[in-house]
Formats: sequence, C-alpha cells, structure tokens
Amino acid sequence: EVDLVESGGGSVQAGGSLQLSCKIDGPFDLTYCMAWFRQAAGEEREGVAGLDDVFGQLYADSVKGRFAISRDNAKNTLYLRMNSLKPEDTATYFCAASPNRYKCYGGSIHPEFEYWGQGTQVNVSS
Repeated sequence: EVDLVESGGGSVQAGGSLQLSCKIDGPFDLTYCMAWFRQAAGEEREGVAGLDDVFGQLYADSVKGRFAISRDNAKNTLYLRMNSLKPEDTATYFCAASPNRYKCYGGSIHPEFEYWGQGTQVNVSS
C-alpha cells in the first residue's frame, strides 16, 4: 500500500510564500510521475504541477513562474514551493502519484492518479 501525507498548508497574505510537503510511504518508485493538485470550494480539481524523471516538470499556466515542484529521494518527500501567492490560489492542495509516467506528459497533468493524499488547506488573503 502506498500512503501520501501532505503538510505545510496554512494562511498567508497575498504576495507571501508557502512550501507544501508530501511524505510517501510504501512501494512506489519516486522517479515516476508525482503531482500536486488543488481544489477550490465549488470548483473542479486542477493539476498544478507534475514531476517525472523522464518527462521533467509540468506546470499549469496559472502557476508558472510562481510555483516550483521538487523531490528529495532520501526523505521520500515531494515538495511544492509557492511564491507570490494570490487569493485565487486558495484551495485544498493534494499530492498524487502514479506508476504511469505519461500522466506527467503533455500540455497538462492527467486528472486521474492511482494514489492520493488527504489534502492540506491553503488560504491566501488579500
């Protein structure tokens, strides 16, 4: 069984920064596709950033230049560094993982992943 646990959410003013962490436990090769999604109240879940060792990094247009996805293999942890936060970034952020690299390939992150965390809330005030 693969478990993903997010942390690092909180409240911040517009223009501020936060770093989310996702600890992965279980039989999963971290070089495969891992991603961050978010879901705001009343809206559909959105793929924010993806990382795969073959296809590299992938970002939603709404966060390009502001967010950065990274990974520490020694700590089995995926990160999302969020800078220049805006009120529209307010959402529940989820970590996800898939053994299918192609879910991190192309113009956008595939919406269906095999493994999901429980989410961490980010609130950005104006």
